[in-house]
Amino acid sequence: MDAEFRDRAVYLPDEDALVAADVHVGRDAASTVELPLGERADLTDRLAALLARFSPREVVFAGDLLHAFDRVPEGVEETLADLRATVADAGAELSVVRGNHDSMLDSVGVEARDSYRLGDTVICHGHERPEADNGKNTVRYVVGHDHPAIEIEGVRRPCLLYGPATFRGADVLMLPAFNRLAPGTPVNGRRTRDFQSPVVTDADALRPVVHDEDADETLRFPPLGEFRRLL
Repeated sequence: MDAEFRDRAVYLPDEDALVAADVHVGRDAASTVELPLGERADLTDRLAALLARFSPREVVFAGDLLHAFDRVPEGVEETLADLRATVADAGAELSVVRGNHDSMLDSVGVEARDSYRLGDTVICHGHERPEADNGKNTVRYVVGHDHPAIEIEGVRRPCLLYGPATFRGADVLMLPAFNRLAPGTPVNGRRTRDFQSPVVTDADALRPVVHDEDADETLRFPPLGEFRRLL
């Protein structure tokens, strides 16, 4: 897979980039609970730990940085400032890809693009079909959007989905939501038609990857078409 999955994000060694999708800043403020759920500290502390581990040259947020459509929830700008400062303090550059929840990015001073190419890798949110490569060589697409998770013995775990050569002949890496307040969507019984992202063209070929934080161990499972029969 030539990538390292950890704490809902992925490090791409050839690109020297850390990618996280579906950060959903503002989900805490948009929740119905009376007390704050600690979103800001959780996001920044976990991002700082990933930066300390990998020391990437670049950090890319792959869409849905915000959890906002018509207004920016209270505290969002402060959280964004903390995330930017965390990346800058680590000596990395920050790039942002626009997702379907990101209509308010301009109002908080965040510049974003529809997709971002790093060498032979294209990073996009995955809610829309990526534009044609126009002759450029793409060997991998990194996306989010569907918030994948797997359920094993009644326990739901966020997972990365790896699809070798499943979109335009290129590999697909689909990330779970980086925000732990976003519930993951179990993929155990999902078929291709059940995924929202048009980048998924063969769900049976997608291989779940789970990182066990307690054991600091990455677990790689068979493709979903085979994995379903084992559960």
